[in-house]
Amino acid sequence: MKRMRLLLSQHTMTRLAWVFAVAVVAFCAERNGIAQNVPLISGGFGFFTRTNGGDTTYFPYLKPTAAVPLGNHVLIESRVSLAEFLSPVTHKGYKFSTFKTVDYLQGDVFAGPHLTIVGGEFLTPFGTYNERLSQIWNEALPDLPLIFGVGTMSTATSVGGMARGSIFSNQHVSLSYAAYYSSNITNRYFAAERSSGGQGILYLPEKGLEIGGSYGRSLLGTHENFEGMHVWWEPIDSPFEVRSEYARAPHAQGYWFETYYRLSHFGGEDSLLGRLETVFRMQQTFRSQPDANDSLPDVNTQRADFGLDYHLSHSVRINTSYGRQFASTGDVNIWETALIYRFLFPVWKEKH
Repeated sequence: MKRMRLLLSQHTMTRLAWVFAVAVVAFCAERNGIAQNVPLISGGFGFFTRTNGGDTTYFPYLKPTAAVPLGNHVLIESRVSLAEFLSPVTHKGYKFSTFKTVDYLQGDVFAGPHLTIVGGEFLTPFGTYNERLSQIWNEALPDLPLIFGVGTMSTATSVGGMARGSIFSNQHVSLSYAAYYSSNITNRYFAAERSSGGQGILYLPEKGLEIGGSYGRSLLGTHENFEGMHVWWEPIDSPFEVRSEYARAPHAQGYWFETYYRLSHFGGEDSLLGRLETVFRMQQTFRSQPDANDSLPDVNTQRADFGLDYHLSHSVRINTSYGRQFASTGDVNIWETALIYRFLFPVWKEKH
């Protein structure tokens, strides 16, 4: 099941009020000729089912994202997660649970061609899944990788500041970076652990090859280091893709890799077979010592997932998957389905 923070309604509404306030400021600025771009609302809505060891959970899940420009050099970004869970209770039927959270709320200042300054609550830049694939539409498989918590410091978000940008870029090669510092926040509005870290990414556009390394250091309590690397290969003009990550915590390590193949060569992407995409994920974790804080399984674990995704249109998709998890604590079958809708629209019409 997806990892989410459970917040009281009052807490969520307070944070949503901040998002609304930012949108009002942007609206006023645009009406006075300051903002040149229109705010956008995007994201995904999905209805998911998950059967784990014979128990089935149902949940609708909404993740809207707002991008609010303030002139040409400032951008406000935020994402909200809302879900209703209908989960089984032994001998008691089902129970309802409501989950609400603001995933991030950040301000971006474009300080130059090689530097963007980020402040607020932002997704921790470790690996690739947290920042790139945690939106509903981007997830080819519903479950997070087992090593997701390594380097993301349990909350997946940081509260503080970040500098990121491109060091060098041309038609043959691109080198980018990100570096951040997070405070320890435990109040009812935000949650983050004192930490620091960053990543560097090398991209070869002609090959469709990306190689990156990540580093994170927990500065709360016992200081610990987390390292990771990733390799993505998305060949140009090919329906085949490979994505992979490795991460190491002080007392555990693991990896995942995914392959994607869209059957678009059978009459194009809009043909009956061309809308079908096959997905495979293999992952393993290895435990060296017990550790309740690294978010990895308590024992060595292996899992394989096979998925079939069908693109009904450019904005609607059906995901189906079967997974088998192997561990000394017991093996389990996991069946999942999802109907996902992607949306994107401006808050108002742009001036001409």
